[in-house]
Amino acid sequence: MRIALDGFGSDNAPFPEVEGAILAIKENLCEKVFLVGKENILKKELEKFFYEKKRIEIVHAPEVITMEDPPSSVAKQKRNSSIVKAVALQKNGLADGLVSAGNTGAVMAASLLGYGRIKNILRPAIAMTLPTKKKPTIILDVGANVDCSSENLVQFAKLGSLYARFFFKNESPRVALLNIGEESAKGNELVKKAFSKLSKYTDINFAGNIEGEGILSGKFEVIVCDGFVGNVMLKTVEGVAFAIFDMMKEQMKKDWVAKIGALLSYPVYSYLKKKMDHTEYGGALLVGLNGISVISHGRANAKAIKNAIRFAVNIAESGFIEHTRKYYERL
Repeated sequence: MRIALDGFGSDNAPFPEVEGAILAIKENLCEKVFLVGKENILKKELEKFFYEKKRIEIVHAPEVITMEDPPSSVAKQKRNSSIVKAVALQKNGLADGLVSAGNTGAVMAASLLGYGRIKNILRPAIAMTLPTKKKPTIILDVGANVDCSSENLVQFAKLGSLYARFFFKNESPRVALLNIGEESAKGNELVKKAFSKLSKYTDINFAGNIEGEGILSGKFEVIVCDGFVGNVMLKTVEGVAFAIFDMMKEQMKKDWVAKIGALLSYPVYSYLKKKMDHTEYGGALLVGLNGISVISHGRANAKAIKNAIRFAVNIAESGFIEHTRKYYERL
């Protein structure tokens, strides 16, 4: 598998991207990495490492898309940017997937323009894999679509089901609708209409509504919501997780009794930190497109980039895109 990596996406680019590409090659996660960005800078950084030179190829892209650039225009105004050129590599068949820790809106816009939507897909969505008490749960949409229709939510539910089926090998994933109550009469008009439609949709194993407190329970394999709610929810969960670990660290340093307790509880602390660590999953997948775009966190380090490359390879090998395309072409 060959992966196109946006070399100037993360907050600390290009250092995490370069090191992440090196780690991916050394661990044989993929056959080749196309490292896209400013050639002189990438070449200088790569010279610091020992690796198989032929397995990392620099693709020069003189422009960089920042967080301030409007997503709707970057694909046309910055055609020589690292994101746009990375998308083009996959579009032209040179790469099997794309990884970027850059501007989420820009990655989505460039991917949409480059790959196009799968036939009969209304809107692409960002699907995030969230660690829970039991097993990973797919949540979508987490930011691609702020305003949605009930038809969009139904389609997200199906895309999430196909994702769980072909990537996580779950033949009948349970789907829940994120709401303010479990009763069908709860919520705004959007959610109530979506509930009614999902209840009648035979291709989806719809299990009803789920409240915010149950997101990390692991009772459902797929959770559906609009992009506004999903993005707020995701960042809240991330913020709470970081806050809890910071408070635990502060308490562990208070006195010698706390330090002894911290030493004894270290295995549990280490397990929880790894389980909730976003770098373990690498990134979120844009679903509904004729291509693979994995969006990593802006704070991504080398480990996150490496795992995002692993994730992109696994998605390509799962056949999820092909199966989704065939399903919607039959409609």
